[in-house]
Amino acid sequence: MPDWAGRNYTLLTSAAFITNLGSQGALIAAAFAVLESGGDGGDVGLVAAARTLPLVVFLLIGGAVADRLPRHRVMVAANALNCVSQGLFAVLVLAGEPRLWQMMLLTALGGTGQAFFGPAAEGMLMSSVSGEQASRAFAVFRMAMQGAALGGAALGGAMVAVIGPGWVLAADALAFALAGALRSFLDVSHIPPRTPGHGLLSDLREGWREFIGRPWLWGIVVQFSLANAVVAAADAVYGPLVARDHLGGAGPWGLALGFFGAGTVGGALLMTRWKPRRLLLVGTLCVFPYAFPSAALAVPVSVPVLCAVMFLTGVTLEVFSVSWMTALHQEIPEEKLSRVSAYDWFGSVAMVPLATALAGPAESVFGRSHALWGCAALVVLVTAAVLCVPDVRNLRRTGSKTVMTQPAGTDSADAERPVGGLG
Repeated sequence: MPDWAGRNYTLLTSAAFITNLGSQGALIAAAFAVLESGGDGGDVGLVAAARTLPLVVFLLIGGAVADRLPRHRVMVAANALNCVSQGLFAVLVLAGEPRLWQMMLLTALGGTGQAFFGPAAEGMLMSSVSGEQASRAFAVFRMAMQGAALGGAALGGAMVAVIGPGWVLAADALAFALAGALRSFLDVSHIPPRTPGHGLLSDLREGWREFIGRPWLWGIVVQFSLANAVVAAADAVYGPLVARDHLGGAGPWGLALGFFGAGTVGGALLMTRWKPRRLLLVGTLCVFPYAFPSAALAVPVSVPVLCAVMFLTGVTLEVFSVSWMTALHQEIPEEKLSRVSAYDWFGSVAMVPLATALAGPAESVFGRSHALWGCAALVVLVTAAVLCVPDVRNLRRTGSKTVMTQPAGTDSADAERPVGGLG
């Protein structure tokens, strides 16, 4: 490992690799477990919604808790909950005839764990790297994480086709156990002790002020609240159905998701070398291809064409992801990272339960193809809209801090006070 990759960074990267390897296959397994139990597209959407609804309910609380308690303890507890929920899900599927409400309940428990894990993990990662090497560290971290997603999606799709979804879910439970064990060795001695504020609500209000005071931050979160919702519906509900009806089942769909993972690895590798000055302008332009997979499923295209589309989307979306993490690292104070990350996550997933739950009825009313074309159009529309925010176009990277370049006569919230944080 390079000099800037310390003990915490190595543990975090290793654990993320393990959990992503299991979780990507488990997403495919859960969808096909519902279908093999006699469910339809609406039932797949309900299970997907049950996974994301607890994120909406508990994310903000999870962010405040992660800024109060040692973050590694929050992460380990969340991994333990995910391990138990996925293990029980696997037992139900292997025993035969799992009921819809049981699958929804167990995926909801997994989503609850993720609500507490996500903000703690993001804050922990950002506090483990230096400002000068942050962009490269995030790119390498995501390259490892997405490399695991590549292998997990392809392997998971193949395993579902050969041995069934139950064993894939069991493997995911084991992955959470191993990752939790690694994260228990994280060292938090370098992080100054946090003095609790006046209460949980006070902490949430402070995080909200940090969030709403930056137009680039809330603008992009609003963008992804809509884009992620429709893409989640396309991937979690329509994708497996299109694969079943036109592509040959779980194997080809897993292969297509694997090509998306390969694209993200390529994008992360690119970002280890490329440091665009206008972080968010370049990143947002790279979000437009996020619409391509929905359009490809709407046609639907052949498996090789779908794989090529997924690869391109993975590359460009990873450029955005690394740029976004770098901007957060430069702009947000360390002691508020988890709370701001929670607002980021909350906005990004708030609409996903509704979109996935409505995917089945939308297919019945408009038809699957028209619904997918609508998903693609909405991604393009909201991405074009966020480019109208001046701070998104003007946020720049420098060696020690981030500065705003503004046309004469324009104002932004950040212009009224020092733009700072960890940069």
